[in-house]
Amino acid sequence: MRVLGIDPGLQITGYGVIEDGGGAPVVLEAGVIRTTSGHDMSLRLHELSCEIKGVIEQFRPDIIAVEELYSHYGHPRTAIIMGHARGIVFLKAAEAGVAVVPYASTRIKKSLTGNGRASKRQMQMMIRSALHLPRPPEPPDAADALAVALCHCRAAAHHEVAV
Repeated sequence: MRVLGIDPGLQITGYGVIEDGGGAPVVLEAGVIRTTSGHDMSLRLHELSCEIKGVIEQFRPDIIAVEELYSHYGHPRTAIIMGHARGIVFLKAAEAGVAVVPYASTRIKKSLTGNGRASKRQMQMMIRSALHLPRPPEPPDAADALAVALCHCRAAAHHEVAV
């Protein structure tokens, strides 16, 4: 099973591709998509759309795992902007015929660290360890995307989700 994990954002969207054949999951690629700051939202969403489409076409995932939308009362604008980025991910997935499975950030963190409130640094270190990487993935958005993908692999292995 090939899983594309996505940590959506308008400025930076992390992505990570994991191949899981029942043994140890293997990282095929991890990185970030950056949109041009200063462009209006429509142009930035178009940039994100083109890049997400390219990643899907290049890696042909069986499933896309994405971080669930969350809202913080002190930062409602952040949730709205993240919602736009998630919408692009869902659209590109639908166009490619790939199912999307959302995961709450607390579930992702708990599946890797045992703590639903783990820090970005803790997540990077756990991803490094779990995926046998020589160093923690950088930037943290790429590590977060790998965490989403790995969370899905683990949930699928325990038959907690339909794949």
